[in-house]
Amino acid sequence: MQEPEASGRSETALVDPERHVESFRQAREARRLELVEDYVELIDDLIGDGGEARQVDIAARLGVAQPTVAKMLKRLCDEGLVQQRPYRGVFLTEAGKRLAGEARERHRIVERFLCALGVSPETARRDAEGIEHHVSAETLEAFRAFAEGRGG
Repeated sequence: MQEPEASGRSETALVDPERHVESFRQAREARRLELVEDYVELIDDLIGDGGEARQVDIAARLGVAQPTVAKMLKRLCDEGLVQQRPYRGVFLTEAGKRLAGEARERHRIVERFLCALGVSPETARRDAEGIEHHVSAETLEAFRAFAEGRGG
C-alpha cells in the first residue's frame, strides 16, 4: 500500500480519461435504469400477489405521491414496458415481465452473496435493493459463484 502524500492524497495516478468517462457513463445508466426496474418489479409483485397493480398501491409501496407514479407510468408506457387500462390498473407487457424477472434475479443473487458473506438476511435484503442495479454481468456472475460455493 502506498503512503499518502502530505496533501492526504495517494500517489496513485488518475485513470486515463476514456476509462474514467466510461465508468461514469455506466453509473449514470445504472441510475437511470434503477427506477424503471424498481417500478416493473413492484408492478409484477403486486400483480402476482393480488392480481392487479393500482397506481395508489404503487405510490404507497414506494413512498411517493400518486402524481410521481403517474409520470413514471407514462414513461413506462412510452418505453413499452407497461399498459394502463382505465379502471383496471397497470399491466406489464412481455418486455416489462422480462425486465422484472431479470431485476428480481439480480436482486436474489446479490442478496444471497451478501448472506454468504455473513450479512444478516434483513440487512442483505435492504442492501441488495440498490446494489443489484449497479453491478456488471461479470461481477454478478462472481457473486453468484461465490454464494453457490458457500452453499448460499
